[in-house]
Amino acid sequence: MADTHDIANNSPVSTLRGVGPSVEQKLHKLGIKTVQDLVENIPRSFDDYSRLVDISKVRPGKVTLKAKIHNVSSRYSKNGLPIVEAIARDGTGQLHLTWFSQPYIKNTIKPDSDYYISGEFAKNYKYFSIVNPKIELVSSFPKHTARLVPNYRLTKGLSAAVLRKIIATALERTVIQETLPDWIIEKLSLMPRGEALKAVHFPDDVHMFESAKERLAFEELFVIMLASELNRKDFAAQNSYRHKIKEQKLKEFTESLPFTLTADQKIAAWKLLNMTTQDVPMNSLLQGDVGSGKTVVALMCAYNCVENGAQAALMAPTELLASQHFETCKKLLPASIMSKTILLTGSLSPKDKKSYQERIKKGDVAFVIGTHALVQDSVTFTSLELAIVDEQHRFGVEQRKALQNKADRMPHVLHMSATPIPRSIALTLYGELDVVTIGSKPSNRLPVKTTIVSSDHRREFYSNKLVEIVEKGEQVFIVAPLISDSEKSDSKYSVEKVSAELGRWAPNANCKVIHGKMSQEEKDKIMLEMKQGKVDILVATTVIEVGIDIPNATMMVIENADSFGLAQLHQLRGRVGRGEKQGYCVLLSTSKEANQRLKALESETSGFKLSEYDLELRGPGAIYGSMQHGALDLRIAKISDTKLIETTRDMAKQFIETQEELLKYPVLDERVSSIRAITNLN
Repeated sequence: MADTHDIANNSPVSTLRGVGPSVEQKLHKLGIKTVQDLVENIPRSFDDYSRLVDISKVRPGKVTLKAKIHNVSSRYSKNGLPIVEAIARDGTGQLHLTWFSQPYIKNTIKPDSDYYISGEFAKNYKYFSIVNPKIELVSSFPKHTARLVPNYRLTKGLSAAVLRKIIATALERTVIQETLPDWIIEKLSLMPRGEALKAVHFPDDVHMFESAKERLAFEELFVIMLASELNRKDFAAQNSYRHKIKEQKLKEFTESLPFTLTADQKIAAWKLLNMTTQDVPMNSLLQGDVGSGKTVVALMCAYNCVENGAQAALMAPTELLASQHFETCKKLLPASIMSKTILLTGSLSPKDKKSYQERIKKGDVAFVIGTHALVQDSVTFTSLELAIVDEQHRFGVEQRKALQNKADRMPHVLHMSATPIPRSIALTLYGELDVVTIGSKPSNRLPVKTTIVSSDHRREFYSNKLVEIVEKGEQVFIVAPLISDSEKSDSKYSVEKVSAELGRWAPNANCKVIHGKMSQEEKDKIMLEMKQGKVDILVATTVIEVGIDIPNATMMVIENADSFGLAQLHQLRGRVGRGEKQGYCVLLSTSKEANQRLKALESETSGFKLSEYDLELRGPGAIYGSMQHGALDLRIAKISDTKLIETTRDMAKQFIETQEELLKYPVLDERVSSIRAITNLN
């Protein structure tokens, strides 16, 4: 490769030879706008044409020759298809070359020139030939043959050969800036960045490619980890409120509960309470499986905060979930605290809303439970010292910041998530948080019995088993992947279709539907009717995945279960069996191939184990449909690689400890800053 470096990384791709307006437009469709985008466009796969063989030793399969091309001719098949044929000779023998629908090939071949010829040697009609071979004049740096040949994501009108040429030109003409300190590169024996980007596109061998990929994967995760650790450092530098643990009051509280706390709940509560005794603000994520009892742990923190003479707030994503938390408080909190607890939501009358806001401002209210109504400008706290955010991934960073900003200085912050998160995702997506996990469930909770039912027996199931459940006075959820049949999908069943069928199969049941296109007010109204027992069967999309607590609902039916991730299916089945009655989950499967994956749900009740299995099989999107701030949209690194994640986190901590100056590494600085801009809660 030439060594003429005269194009800046941020130059538009149009500055490169071979990139005219048409090609530039096609590159833009692929998200490639600058030279840097181009060199960081990692290949999707490779064709291995690295081993040259003599023609006399050619066998069927992928081959690469070094030969001259003779007897080039063209003709048309009976159906008008243009065919170019030629003979390749290398001194040890000769063989046929055949190109279909590429008539221009004939005029590009130079006689008496040595070519690299790569392709599939196979029987074509009466004789063996290489069909549609890639040919390239022999050089010291072949791009399309005689090597591991990269394949990229393409768009209509842009060939792999053209993209390879442009990338090779970009690698020749730009200086690739290093993003990592020398001491990290040396300590971990990493390739320098420039070498790695060249090797990931045009490696000499598989070993070189793997080394290049290892370096780039480290860098990809290091950016996320460094942003996370800097966020953590900034958060810890804030002054917060030092709380005393009111042990006697908490003991009285736990003894008054209608159930006994599990060992995990006690450990989690103690960890969190101890974090609030420091001047450094708590910034924790409380995660636990469905029904593990996260809410009572959060209430213990809120109770202790109130007993310290301060205010606490709990923000939930929907009015229904906020209302459920309020109802739980009525059952669990002592009257002395409940008298100073309110529910603040958008549906309150203007008069009640104003009254509540005045009480919060005066300090008459100690614990506020609500929706995003909590962060409106008209809400003013006197001494907010604990902010609890439930289902925190459903809120944007700005909403969470707005709640924190209601305090005079940084409050203690407790995030809650009902979605079991594999360790690697917790380290990556929530690296700035202290993760506290509740692993076990209350002993009195019966595990939900899960069964896979083939769609061949669907009608029989609905008209018999489902009707039997309804006739016992119990309630049923049915989840379908689509709202209507008009949506483009491989799924066969929609909310509308299932609802219509139930009219025939369960004519005496009161059925309602709920989905994401309905207003929040409509959804909350129907869910309240379900909670009050007025609805027998609720047909829904996954909007009912989290936070719905209806003890009388004993059956969850999931249509096209094959189309959901295991973690999501586990969340859905957690909506039933929340009372004393046995819960059932029926997975209606349309695919025999998927049954092996679904069978894991029949025997496994741990959401954490299922989420790890899901991560391995389907990636992070199976755990959260769309990941927060794109942090897990990794192009090279594997989110399941916990060892690499821990290494990058350790290096990020060392980077900060050595007081490295980020500005020395402009590319790294830019990327870290862009992630921090959308994740930093300060």
